[in-house]
Amino acid sequence: MKTVYFDCPSGASGDMILGALVDVGVPLEALRAELAKLGLTGWSLSAREVRRGAFRATKVDVQVEAGAHHVHRHLGDIVRVLEASGLAPAIVAAAVKIFRRLAEAEARVHGGSVDEVHFHEVGAVDAIVDVTGAVLGLHLLGAEAVHVSALPIGGGFVEGPHGRMPIPGPGTAELLRNFPVVDTGVQAELVTPTGAAILTTLAAGAGRMPAMTVERVGYGAGTRDLPGTPNVLRVFAGSTAGEGASETVAQVETTIDDMSPQLYEPLMERLFEAGALDVFLTPVIMKRSRPGTVLTALCPPERVSDLSRVLFEESSTIGVRWTEVARARLEREMVTIPTAYGALPFKVSRLGGRVVTVTPEFAEVVRLAREKSLAVREVLDQARADARRLLGG
Repeated sequence: MKTVYFDCPSGASGDMILGALVDVGVPLEALRAELAKLGLTGWSLSAREVRRGAFRATKVDVQVEAGAHHVHRHLGDIVRVLEASGLAPAIVAAAVKIFRRLAEAEARVHGGSVDEVHFHEVGAVDAIVDVTGAVLGLHLLGAEAVHVSALPIGGGFVEGPHGRMPIPGPGTAELLRNFPVVDTGVQAELVTPTGAAILTTLAAGAGRMPAMTVERVGYGAGTRDLPGTPNVLRVFAGSTAGEGASETVAQVETTIDDMSPQLYEPLMERLFEAGALDVFLTPVIMKRSRPGTVLTALCPPERVSDLSRVLFEESSTIGVRWTEVARARLEREMVTIPTAYGALPFKVSRLGGRVVTVTPEFAEVVRLAREKSLAVREVLDQARADARRLLGG
């Protein structure tokens, strides 16, 4: 499994993440070409080599024309930009998930609903480019799993749109809930809201580096020179064991017997947005022979509180239970395969390098069938046959 590990001794920001990804091998021109699909104007992307302490690193800058910095957007505005872009659905979904977590953090801190949150810095063009660029960079690397070290929280105070605030700022602190942090003694803002949202949303695991074969190492530079420590973010790119990597996940459950079935679909959607890896329903017979439903969600351990909150808000339950379980996962990757009706993205799973399953993205199959005025089943069957022929799965 292709794995990326972010080592953050001096913190993390959007530009540091982009710099590390470019330094580890993401082509800058490919990143520019994909980001152009956002349809935003008045910005450019550049990269240069710099030194931070004893380290050589890549500094990526998003230059924005005067005026674009001052555009303040709500979550809905950003979602519309992403959904109207020409980016792949998986990229859009991941970027939307990051911005939604930012909005949820701000709403919890300052009050009001998620849709009412008025983004300041993170709603500007450079922040949208940072977030989307990080998702694209990982996609271009072929990353299937992302892991992150504990994040240094920093200290002191910073001036922001809401006045003078302690470091980490309230929004950043909210994003770091249930995530390992460390105090390195540096009195500065080390983790920005954008950096925190990107890493805590995309990370499948946090803390120690997983057992992996390291193939490349890259360094992304921060803007400032920090006292006593090089201001760099290091990224390791490599692979974990090919026979199916093992990991620990949390199994969150609740049993419900008094909720309309219509409410399960939006509940499941919100659970996935909150970080669920899988959600499923099991019919059961409860006390006094009442029919009920066990809702089970799998998630990274650090997402348990987020999923519990969704269950309390969106369902009729008054209690949630969870436990940690081990699971093995086949190595997998997303590939685009030409078929008789057009190119489609497929999830390809392998065991020891041998193709085990080849599954087309169903939403794309439906889209292609509608474009061709064909039955969905016909396009699905043809896509599977073409992929097996090409890959031998």
